[in-house]
Amino acid sequence: MRRCRVALSLTAVVMLSILVLAPWHDANAQEATPTVDLSRLSPIVSNSFFPLASLRSTVLEGEEADPETGDPIQTRVELTVLPETTTVAGVEVTVAEVKEYADGELVEATLDYYAQDPEGTVYYLGERVDVYEDGTLIGHEGSWLAGEGANKPGVYMPAHPEADQVFAQERAPGVAEDRSTVLAVEQSIVTPAGALSGCLQVEDFAPIEGGSGEKYYCPGVGIAGETFEGGSLELVAFESTAPSTPTAG
Repeated sequence: MRRCRVALSLTAVVMLSILVLAPWHDANAQEATPTVDLSRLSPIVSNSFFPLASLRSTVLEGEEADPETGDPIQTRVELTVLPETTTVAGVEVTVAEVKEYADGELVEATLDYYAQDPEGTVYYLGERVDVYEDGTLIGHEGSWLAGEGANKPGVYMPAHPEADQVFAQERAPGVAEDRSTVLAVEQSIVTPAGALSGCLQVEDFAPIEGGSGEKYYCPGVGIAGETFEGGSLELVAFESTAPSTPTAG
């Protein structure tokens, strides 16, 4: 689940710290992300921090600074869990459609693919990306699928996340290599959609784009807040549904 906000330019001091820490992030994330037995994965994603089986949609809104002019840009991210599954690398996966808007204009639409193992770890098996400019589709930068070339499933959310845990969410060499570190557990936040507790605070690091940011994952909701260089997003609405089995597409 790539986010253009993570790729925003940083100050020289922050960039230097990222470059110094990059090998540590990569080594630890790879070590913590072993090869998964694909036959054990299910499209039923019920991990409480990313509960796609019982979540219909979320909406986050916020503001970020234009990297060229510094002018404020109103941002909106809509996630919708689709009812039909699909297959990636021979695995039946749940599909989450994510649309990103800047000042009301669609700038990116993705289909993200997830599955879960019996212990509750959520795996990320890739994404199909459509990038737009002035309403016109201009490319598919960042698209990747597990099983193609050297691409492998990444760990999107551990079954039992703990502070200082490091994992590789994206494992598409040269295309998408985002890493995550758990900063804290049992956090409480207040959003326009309500007060949330028991949340997970995670730092994301994007070695290819050269940027970092933080997200809050909250039980029953998934992503409820995000901060990044130049802006932030917060949950303004979400819709849950009874846990169900996705329908094969």
